[in-house]
Amino acid sequence: HVQLVESGGGSVQAGGSLRLSCVASGDTDRRGCMGWFRQAPGREREGIAAINRAGTTTYADSVKGRFTISRDNAKNTLYLQMDNLEPEDTAVYYCAAVDCARYTSLASLQPNTFTYWGQGTQVTVS
Repeated sequence: HVQLVESGGGSVQAGGSLRLSCVASGDTDRRGCMGWFRQAPGREREGIAAINRAGTTTYADSVKGRFTISRDNAKNTLYLQMDNLEPEDTAVYYCAAVDCARYTSLASLQPNTFTYWGQGTQVTVS
């Protein structure tokens, strides 16, 4: 079974930074491609960044230039570096993973692409 555990959320003032981490366990092949999503109260879950096994990244326009997704395969960890945070970034942030056989760049920010999900971590920007 694949398990994803996020950490690093918290409260920060506008313009500040946070780094989220997602530690993955379980079958490596089933979680080879990964992404970050967020969901604000009353809003749909939206994809913000994704990365394939080789490190090729995809970003939503709303975070491009401010957020950076990366991975350390030796540590089984996915990261999201968030800089220049805005109040609009306030949401619960989720780590997600999927077998790369089901992953394409075009659909990498769509929640339905992903099979496994973390529990979420709250990010509040004021």
